[in-house]
Amino acid sequence: MRLTTVAVETPVGEARRVCVADDAGLIDVTTAHAALLDERGEGAPVEVAEALTPPEMIAFLERGERALDAAEEAVAFALDGGPERGPAGGRLVLDPDESGVRPLAPVPRPNSLRDFMAFEEHVRNSLGGDVPDVWYEQPVYYKGNPDTVVGPGETVRWPAYSDTMDYELELAAVIGKRGVDVPVEAAAAYVAGYTVLNDFSARDAQLDEMRGKLGPAKGKDFASALGPYLVTPDEFDLPSAEMTAEIDGETVSSGTPGEMYHSFAELIAHVSQSEPLLPGDVLGSGTVGGGCGLEHGRFLEDGEEVALTVAGIGTLRNRVVRE
Repeated sequence: MRLTTVAVETPVGEARRVCVADDAGLIDVTTAHAALLDERGEGAPVEVAEALTPPEMIAFLERGERALDAAEEAVAFALDGGPERGPAGGRLVLDPDESGVRPLAPVPRPNSLRDFMAFEEHVRNSLGGDVPDVWYEQPVYYKGNPDTVVGPGETVRWPAYSDTMDYELELAAVIGKRGVDVPVEAAAAYVAGYTVLNDFSARDAQLDEMRGKLGPAKGKDFASALGPYLVTPDEFDLPSAEMTAEIDGETVSSGTPGEMYHSFAELIAHVSQSEPLLPGDVLGSGTVGGGCGLEHGRFLEDGEEVALTVAGIGTLRNRVVRE
């Protein structure tokens, strides 16, 4: 499934909804599930649907396989002659292009955001060819700011303290269930799905602050983009998915997840040592080789749009503007 989150205008303000993307539109999972339960004559269909298939992504992921199975049933019902509206009046199928529907990051506010450096070429390019021994010994990462995640189509306002605007072409895994001390061989079962990640970097601020042997912090924490969809592992070809970055239509970077030195399974096993992984945690792959301006000298200019595409997931577009 291609899961996503949208904000829908209602008489009392915007409401977030978990949806499944299909050629027919966006199927509101909770509303479609309530309609299916109502069709079956079950009592309190709205309340039951909100409990089993909540309209908020992290709560939905916390329900695990039960929610995914119910969502599959609900989507099939909505697309195969289901009613236009559910028992509470909401529409089962939304038009993604209508004015009252606004795309958000699939996980609008992750439980946590950890971003790794799992591509050797990127490490070599960024560090002048010298790769520390520790990088081979274990996956290394920094912790980002889950409160500054932006979604597809959102404008990124560049922080006033930076003059060097950079993008980073990445893939991210979203955790679907709690785990501690997860072994590598079992790690795949903890992935709810994959999405595109743009790890925006205030490159001048980052390079300056990291001279203090800590961070990054202000160089990263102002914005991270996720989207457009969270694709379940059964529908995503992880090793060979083509990844590309374009700036105003010009292709500037490409790669595949198969180039990762440390696999997502190894990232999960490492992070979960003596600490919990939780539904809604986001683990970034790090940047593909040549996947940012720091490596090839093509930084972003005020007003430019950067589009990151991962085959099987879609394209994440964001425009950057100076504050």
